[in-house]
Amino acid sequence: MNTELGTDLLKALRLIQAGQAVAVPTETVYGLAADANNEEAVLSIFAAKGRPSSNPLILHFDELTTALPYTAVFPEIFQKLYHAFSPGPLTFIVPKSSLVSGLITGGQDTVAIRFPKHPVLQELLQQLGRPLAAPSANLYGQLSPTSALHVEAQLAGRIPYILDGGSCNEGLESTIIGLIDDQVVVYRYGSITPEALSEVLGYLPAAKVHAEGGVLTSGMVKHHYATQTPLFLGFRPAETPQTAVQITIGPNQTVTGPHLILSKNASLIEAARNLYAVLHHADSLGLAQIYVESFPNDGLGLAMNDRLARAAAKFA
Repeated sequence: MNTELGTDLLKALRLIQAGQAVAVPTETVYGLAADANNEEAVLSIFAAKGRPSSNPLILHFDELTTALPYTAVFPEIFQKLYHAFSPGPLTFIVPKSSLVSGLITGGQDTVAIRFPKHPVLQELLQQLGRPLAAPSANLYGQLSPTSALHVEAQLAGRIPYILDGGSCNEGLESTIIGLIDDQVVVYRYGSITPEALSEVLGYLPAAKVHAEGGVLTSGMVKHHYATQTPLFLGFRPAETPQTAVQITIGPNQTVTGPHLILSKNASLIEAARNLYAVLHHADSLGLAQIYVESFPNDGLGLAMNDRLARAAAKFA
């Protein structure tokens, strides 16, 4: 299959309407999108990514009124969070209606839904008039893409079209939340932090980010978001200065040898935006290892440490 990269939204729309899977930009990472109401199209997502069919997908909508028919209930507290953070990088796990195929939910009775704010994807959703099922546009378990070129490097020959919408603004997958005993819990850390959620909730939500009872939603498996080059958390051993690249949050004068910086000002927001792009670059250097400085274990740092820990687990 020939994979074309371009900016033709109508071409992407026509391909999706014809049952094809197309890479699309979001504010988080690029997604591999297909018509959620077309089961053959949904199956093509799993095939292109090499993703297990038991791993649920996220449904993307332009707004809540479009999504409600696909849910059995959308709780009041979620409505408050929707008005505070959507459109944006927040995903809600809710009971599904009969409109949602079990292929999307991994056979579960809940579905993950979100409302992306990327203007290109918003327009695509509005013109399509139906939800898009869209996990990240990468090979299963590998680094998420934050540019069209990242998608092309992994999925060329597997999908017909990559809709280029520029670099992703957030750079991390969406925060995923659900309810347990009427309390909001975080199932995946993202750029909307627990602290930000607490300002609406009045309490800090608990985290359930590991697949202890099975994979409820995206991003919960132990080995995920991985580079091809062995990746480790912390600082490079002194005896390997030239065979490994060190990634730091900000400038660090003590680091010698290959060195990549996530943010010139040590900004966690900029570091999050650049994390995957820098990891893609580090992977391309052909060195023996990648070492990444750990982040503060709160706020955005929780999300980045989570991604890095899952990437490093592949090489433990």
